[in-house]
Amino acid sequence: MDMTKRIIIADDHPLIREGFKHILASHPAYTIAAETADGHELLAAVRRDSYDIALVDMLMPGKNGIELIQQLHLEKPELRILVISSHKEDIYAVRAIRAGASGYLCKDHAISELVHAVSRLAQGRMYITEDVAEELALSSMHTTPVKQHSLLSDREYQVFLKLASGKTMSAIADELNLSLKTVSTYKTRINEKMAFSNAYEIVRYALENRLLDATDNAFN
Repeated sequence: MDMTKRIIIADDHPLIREGFKHILASHPAYTIAAETADGHELLAAVRRDSYDIALVDMLMPGKNGIELIQQLHLEKPELRILVISSHKEDIYAVRAIRAGASGYLCKDHAISELVHAVSRLAQGRMYITEDVAEELALSSMHTTPVKQHSLLSDREYQVFLKLASGKTMSAIADELNLSLKTVSTYKTRINEKMAFSNAYEIVRYALENRLLDATDNAFN
């Protein structure tokens, strides 16, 4: 009986996909069975065939992010999802795990940690750092103070991060395939839930809570 784990890679950068394949090539326990360049291709592939583990970039063209993870988990609950993102763990990791991911790996650590992360998922275990595990545990405690950004929906949070990085509403609409009116509605909800009155307050909150690197701030 073949015990090799079938892996599908989803990333819109060919060099990243090649890098992942190269790292895993020397491990006979894993087979790169397919690769896709966007969320829609990934969904089509997992509906068409069976895979054990999916390496999923958080930000690809089309359907992506938390919404993509939720749909993958809903349709293929047996599929182990390792999110590999350029964003720091404290930005998206907890939301990704709650959405159905089995692990979250920052691309900065992919070379050294990818095999270990895939191995843990192949064993039916999770791959998360101590900080993420602690945040997950704390967030489940009723006595834990609720941070303002935790009140946002996943889509609102995604728009919030883009606003905090200095993106215009039209740019956000293009990147998320939303209408300008919809993005404006999300911005209004964000301001209401978090009591913001201007763009500066959004940026300041994101930086104070380490949700955004200062170097990403277009308002500097």
